[in-house]
Amino acid sequence: MNRAPERGRTEPPADRYRRGARRTSAEPLAAAWEPEGTAQHRRPRKRGVRKLVANYGWRIYAIPVLLVLTALVVLDTVQPKTPAAGGSTAGGSTDVVTTTPEAPATEVQGQKPKLELPTAELPAGPAFSENGVGTWRAIAGGGARVGEGNARTFRKYAIAIEDGVQPADYNNDDAAFARTVEGILSDPRSWIGTKQVALQRVEANQNPDFVVSLTSTKTTHTICGKEIPFETSCWDQPSKRVIINVARWVRGAMAYGSDIPGYRTYVINHEVGHALGNKHAACAENDAPAPVMMQQTFGVANNFVSVLNAGQDVVPADGKICKPNPFPAG
Repeated sequence: MNRAPERGRTEPPADRYRRGARRTSAEPLAAAWEPEGTAQHRRPRKRGVRKLVANYGWRIYAIPVLLVLTALVVLDTVQPKTPAAGGSTAGGSTDVVTTTPEAPATEVQGQKPKLELPTAELPAGPAFSENGVGTWRAIAGGGARVGEGNARTFRKYAIAIEDGVQPADYNNDDAAFARTVEGILSDPRSWIGTKQVALQRVEANQNPDFVVSLTSTKTTHTICGKEIPFETSCWDQPSKRVIINVARWVRGAMAYGSDIPGYRTYVINHEVGHALGNKHAACAENDAPAPVMMQQTFGVANNFVSVLNAGQDVVPADGKICKPNPFPAG
């Protein structure tokens, strides 16, 4: 039911409670009917960078700085270092040192250096035994003492062939190979012809001073090394073996051409010369017979041999060229 207005009272204007309207004294405060935070009074929402700044404060400015520093550290790590010129090393040297990346591991054999030494290459010819097993079988037999050396210069030797070297490499005859070696060392033009050496072939169980050993190329490389990138033979003091590389026994050397017997005589005398304590020699006079201790396997020109030894031998690069010579007392 509707109530009638009381007599003597008047209703206030409907808009006097409107926000911001003027009030008379004793009138109650008008409460805001629309709470704070509604769409009419809410602050505009911050977006993008302003939102990030509002949320994270000063830390947002550190992010690009850290990214730049990280990139610089990575770049510095992957680049090779080159010390400045004149920098002192631990030993006081002022040489400039540069670093190079390590070569990747590979199964492919490295290329031979270009030494421009045509006379050092192995001549073309028949196949030969490349792989042996690293053991040798002695060839039975002995001989008489030859030469005029005294007790101090007397040497006994035996003869052997590596297991795995094919018989075709020594004409299918062990005894013939042994006779060839013994014949070379018993020749009066060989070391006994110097009147300072006496030699005798003995059995392997008679305590020889050295063993002349026909050896496969692989085993030769293992014993003699590969510092010189051409096929060669050597004297191995620890095993007391005169290592004769079967590649050279079969094919010879450029300096000797087709004279395979001449080269075989040379290589036996040269390597036995090392076993007797002799060192390398140079060509002393143009067109003269080369000393047997010259590295004739690589050539008879001092310039070639000097380059091959990289200044670590007695051969000067003086332009002298000798003739091949297989004997020390020829």
